Formats: sequence, structure tokens, C-alpha cells
Amino acid sequence: MIRLIIFDLDGTLVNSIFDLANAVNSALNDMGFPVHEVKEFYQFVGNGTIMLAKRALPEGNRTDNEVNRLHTLFAKNYQECCLDKTRPYDSIVDTVNKLKEKHKFKLAVASNKTDIFAKHIVDSLFGKDTFDAVVGKNDATPAKPDPTMIFDVMERFGIDKSEVIFVGDSNVDVATAHNAGIKCIGCEWGFRGRDELLKAGADYIIDTPQKIIDITRDL
Repeated sequence: MIRLIIFDLDGTLVNSIFDLANAVNSALNDMGFPVHEVKEFYQFVGNGTIMLAKRALPEGNRTDNEVNRLHTLFAKNYQECCLDKTRPYDSIVDTVNKLKEKHKFKLAVASNKTDIFAKHIVDSLFGKDTFDAVVGKNDATPAKPDPTMIFDVMERFGIDKSEVIFVGDSNVDVATAHNAGIKCIGCEWGFRGRDELLKAGADYIIDTPQKIIDITRDL
């Protein structure tokens, strides 16, 4: 029986691609590097913002110094624009509220987005009391697909892995769930699409948020 549902954030709960692209491109422009079309960022994101900065740089400029410089500028920009265009996906707010209020699941977010940004976006778009825990990337926590974030949330609530399911949109999320020994629901409306989720071995693949309720209710 499922008691805890853990969600990825970007590409699963919210479409943040435009604000991420804007923050990175502005930083690249300030550094004198070429910028990217928004569609390219779908493949840049997913492994944390340091990796985002590395992938956005030209291949010959991906030194630690340049990555850190771009990341610093990106973080400053993103602090100012992270809610400009970022919005929850259609019907996801209603689905999350039903999971919490009607079906009484514990709900959490585990994201490779920097912790302060993850909490700010979730609180702003879903309300401070909707999710029982929001965990983002920090210096002490390895990025997904390392399962540490998942284990930390499970331990916080004293819930066994047999009672947990993870919801995400990428191969990173599928690997995170399986590394933690739990099942994964893949969301094909996200950044990476159905083919990647199939190849990664998602246990379920859905095209609408409502199906999260259908799946978790029957497990």
C-alpha cells in the first residue's frame, strides 16, 4: 500500500524551462558566449544546476573556473526571474490537492534544483502546507540519481520503501527511483518525453496527472 508519493519538480510539477533558459542565456551573454534556443535546455536540465551550467558552455570552455563563474551568474539571475514564466502543469495542482486531502497520502518533492529555489517555487505555486517535505540540492546531498534524497524523505516519515512511489519525467528520475528500490511513474508531459521514459524502464508512464491517482489508489 502506497503511503508516500515523492515528486520531481522541474518537468513534473512545473514547467520552468523558460525561466531556466532566460537565466542561463543572460549569464552566457554577460560572459561573451553564444546563447541557446529554449528547446536545447530540455536536454541540459535534469542533473542539477552545476551540470546545467557545464552543458550550456561551449565544449572548449567547460573548465571548473568557467562552470563556476557561469553558475554564479545564473543563480543571481534565476533568483530574480524564477517565477516569471514558471507555472504548474495543467491539472497538477488539483491532482496534488486530491492526493493530499481526499486520499490522505504524504507528499514530498525531491529535486536537483538548488534547495532554496525548490522551496520558494513550491511554496509560491502550491502553497506552504501542500507538501509535507521539499528537498532540493545542497552541498551535503548528492544529486539524483543518487537515492539519498529519497532515503532522507522516507526516514523523515518513518515509511518503508514498499510504501513509496516516485513521480518524475526523465531517465534521471527513473534511475533515482530504482536506485532507491521503489517504483517510478513517468510523466510524458515533461521535459524528456515518453521514449526516454520507456528506454529508462519506468514502471508506469502516464499522459495526464489524474492517472497518478488511479495508479496509487490501486497499489
